[in-house]
Amino acid sequence: MRVVGLALVMIWAAFGAVAQELSALARLQPEVSRIAVEDGGLSLRLGLTQPVPWRVRLLDQPPRLVMDFREVDWAGLDAVPRQGNVELRAGVFRPGWSRLVAVLPGPMVVARAGMVTEGAAAVEVTLRPATAAEFAEKAAAPEPAGWALPAAADVPKPVKQGEGPLVVVLDPGHGGIDPGAEREGGNEADLVLGFARELKEELLRDGGFVVVLTREEDVFVPLETRISIARAAGAQVFLSLHADALAEGEAVGATLYTLSDAASDVAAETLAERHDRADLLAGVDLTEQDDTVAKVLMDMARTETAPRVARLATALEAAIKAAKLKMHRHPHQEAGFSVLKSPDIPSVLIELGFMSSERDLARLRDPEWRAKMAGAIRDGIKVWAAEDAAVQGAAHN
Repeated sequence: MRVVGLALVMIWAAFGAVAQELSALARLQPEVSRIAVEDGGLSLRLGLTQPVPWRVRLLDQPPRLVMDFREVDWAGLDAVPRQGNVELRAGVFRPGWSRLVAVLPGPMVVARAGMVTEGAAAVEVTLRPATAAEFAEKAAAPEPAGWALPAAADVPKPVKQGEGPLVVVLDPGHGGIDPGAEREGGNEADLVLGFARELKEELLRDGGFVVVLTREEDVFVPLETRISIARAAGAQVFLSLHADALAEGEAVGATLYTLSDAASDVAAETLAERHDRADLLAGVDLTEQDDTVAKVLMDMARTETAPRVARLATALEAAIKAAKLKMHRHPHQEAGFSVLKSPDIPSVLIELGFMSSERDLARLRDPEWRAKMAGAIRDGIKVWAAEDAAVQGAAHN
């Protein structure tokens, strides 16, 4: 049986009604797969070990083909024969669903799409060149309600500011389809998730904190959703945790980043651009929202939250140095990280170290070092919270 949809922007497999019978994980078969740019268009054949429910759609800025599957192991994707320069990204998008994203060389629309279900299963998609207007119309089709921004789980009821324990939201960067930096068989997403869990336990043992993670497993969480989770939790502190690889500039030691529309240096600007691009290529386009809101958020952050953020970064820096942990020679830097753009929540991005540095990578993998770093971050937050309460109290007297 062959299920075929013609010239559709979004196609759900016709056998989706029997999804419960197709729950086992399918695997990509690279030896019977191919991706090619031909006649100005793009053709894909993805061989699978079994049929699964799936869909295909288009997104813009940059033009992308997005394919969602329930659920495919993408191991071997690099071995798929590929003609033409097609940038690919694949991995877990949300629990139970995986995603493949192909960056298109120009505007295209789906001319033919279907799944072969007899014998060896395969998804076949052909795209043809299109005008900018035709492509924009197809790419503008909305996601199903709640698809791109899944509801946050395990979010406590917000408490009034100044009452009860301090609410800290920890944001392990990357995840799922976006593994972040990769080196020696490991990736940034796994490293920072492990550290976030350890830091959460450290804070909970202290007894003065409520702690929420923006992701508890290896799944993709859009940047905007990370902020939404923090707001839903009533966060009083938001810490985004990373361990990037960076070739430009010096990249050794823990570094604290706070929000600014002017980066401290080229390396900081590169990091911020990379984080935003990862979100785009994963299939979430927040460019329009960011353009219309970012300036307002930045202005609000400067007038009210920026001094609190600066004190938070100073307290964290002092605590990390007091624990004699290696920091970058410029330990506090600024850049336009989208995940820091909440106007009313003191937010800091912590590069725990850089996977591009052998010494940093060894530290990141050392349980003793991670325990010291978790303790230092805890101490820094506590010092800041006491100071912030005093400043806030004085301002209202």
